[in-house]
Amino acid sequence: MTDQRGGSFSERLDVLFREVHPPNRGPYTYTEAAQGILEQTGFKITASALQQLRTGVNKNPKFETVKALAEWFGVPVSYFSDDEVAEHARAQIAVVAAMRDQGIRRVALRAAGLSTESLKILSTVIDQARKLEGLEGNPDGGFDLDG
Repeated sequence: MTDQRGGSFSERLDVLFREVHPPNRGPYTYTEAAQGILEQTGFKITASALQQLRTGVNKNPKFETVKALAEWFGVPVSYFSDDEVAEHARAQIAVVAAMRDQGIRRVALRAAGLSTESLKILSTVIDQARKLEGLEGNPDGGFDLDG
């Protein structure tokens, strides 16, 4: 499954790996994620199986795998199959990622609960402010609500 808005399963999983992690550190390793999934859900998956799913080598995960990944990353199962759910979840993930920066935590908290469209508008305003201050691009190198 590939589409212009939501992306393939592997692309959606990659967004979760890149963006959903504790503050003050980078993304989880495959080993950390496999252990965390086991501890949180009781579902056993190997680090190499996670890598195959994320890179698209395995394009056909079983429902139990999808369910465990969704629970671990804190998204609805439908994130992996429904474009609208994926788009909204990605917008929420962007807010959470922004909260890692103490300087904008207050803005991000106030944005929680806004619609996908409102979050995109807020993101555009922030991008424009960054350009005005000579801070081109995304500071963490990554999350784009449109992409």
